[in-house]
Amino acid sequence: MIYTDQLGNKVAIHRRPSRIVSVVPSITELLFDLGLGDKVVGCTKFCVHPNKPYLLKNMIGGTKDLNLDKILQLNPDLILANKEENIKEQIEYLNTSAPVWISDVKTFDDSLKMIAQIGSITASSFQAKEIIDQLNLILKPKAPTKTVVYLIWKDPYMTVGGDTYINDILNRCGYINVFADQNRYPIVSLQEIEAIDPDVVLLSSEPYPFKEEHLQTIQRTLKNTKIELVDGEFFSWYGSRKLHIAL
Repeated sequence: MIYTDQLGNKVAIHRRPSRIVSVVPSITELLFDLGLGDKVVGCTKFCVHPNKPYLLKNMIGGTKDLNLDKILQLNPDLILANKEENIKEQIEYLNTSAPVWISDVKTFDDSLKMIAQIGSITASSFQAKEIIDQLNLILKPKAPTKTVVYLIWKDPYMTVGGDTYINDILNRCGYINVFADQNRYPIVSLQEIEAIDPDVVLLSSEPYPFKEEHLQTIQRTLKNTKIELVDGEFFSWYGSRKLHIAL
């Protein structure tokens, strides 16, 4: 059967995959939640959910430094990748030897389409629908009431623009991203944030692991702004992670 991935590529998959390599942590967890853990033969060192599967499966490097030879030695009949998280040239190389389905998730709806498509490819559509239904309940859209800056990095400080998955999740959680008019991950200063005066600044636990000490440092500049530490996986992982995290 021919499937179309989220980049518009045609992917030929002729039977239910039984040797899956996932090079995306959130997709690895999704596969386990779909009941496909026994079909996963390889994953990255960042695939920490559920229960650090990289300790049980063949670890094939990081998301951006894949061990290509090891992946091909696993003889996968499906590789699941992502446009943003993986390196294009590495994925193109793998695609010469195995079917590669690439996700491209910029919104919550994109993530639901991804789950449905992976469910279809792996003959687990019923389980995929259950996950989608649960996610829709968890993330019922709330009316935006608070302006927010969501920081993902330090030195330099970086936030999220309007064309990101995180921005869409913030909106659904009732926040108005003050940098929504910018693209991707703009660099910002604390002085810029102070001038904008958002209702709240959220410090993500990933990719930069903001801690209480960072909150206190930022608070000294943003004296009148509420600052919170948040679980970055809730806002940035686009598989089934939200089923396992209380916001």
